[in-house]
Amino acid sequence: MKVQVIRSNRKTIGLEVRADESVILRAPQWLSEKELDEWIGEHAYWIEEKVKQMRQRNLNKKLTGAPAVDEILDVEWKSILGEFTERVNYFCKIMEVTVGRITIRNQKTRWGSCSSKGNVNFNYQLYYMPRELMDYVIIHELSHRRHMNHSAEFWQEVEKYCKTYRECRKKLRDYEI
Repeated sequence: MKVQVIRSNRKTIGLEVRADESVILRAPQWLSEKELDEWIGEHAYWIEEKVKQMRQRNLNKKLTGAPAVDEILDVEWKSILGEFTERVNYFCKIMEVTVGRITIRNQKTRWGSCSSKGNVNFNYQLYYMPRELMDYVIIHELSHRRHMNHSAEFWQEVEKYCKTYRECRKKLRDYEI
């Protein structure tokens, strides 16, 4: 098993198993190679189990039903942008927030994002998925207009406008981006 080690000024060891099944271990600078190897050895079974779980999750992922990005005609791109713009404006009014630019992208790892300047980006594949998931991602990103983090207050803001946000988050994890 290959483990990528990233050292920093952190105080504890952190471990991440990514969707591509790669393993990233973040370690304090002061930790010796021997201590690091011992820690990995002690946690090898747990790490392997997490990689297996990720592999199984990847096998069970659903496709969004979206066409390949290079197959989408200009008229359809306009329709996609129009739909997102309409939904964003609708929720902006309800949530009493504003946004800058609305951009539709072919993001590889995210459904959406919000910059500190208020620009919002959405993955075009959401357009081809159930409306509740598109609306959830829009609400999620617009909630960042009040809280640029994922604090308890942020999730309370999301829940105000999407009572089923927990179920939506779970459903989104079932899809392959």
